[in-house]
Amino acid sequence: MSTFIAAFVVLLLFFVLMSIGYFIKHKAVEGSCGGLGALGIEKACDCDDPCDKRKRRMAAEEERREKLAKDRII
Repeated sequence: MSTFIAAFVVLLLFFVLMSIGYFIKHKAVEGSCGGLGALGIEKACDCDDPCDKRKRRMAAEEERREKLAKDRII
């Protein structure tokens, strides 16, 4: 039981330290490998012919961008 408590305390300490770092720097935690961009993949779904769900999502995003551009004051 003491091992579990010690592991929990150490994990909690790391979370507290990461939170303090976030509040001080105002920068989110991010990976160092570059993610999918490092592999030359522009998006998570890099298919030539996306599925229907993806097509609907892309159409909704485009519609939202057009609406924002139309309603933009500046």
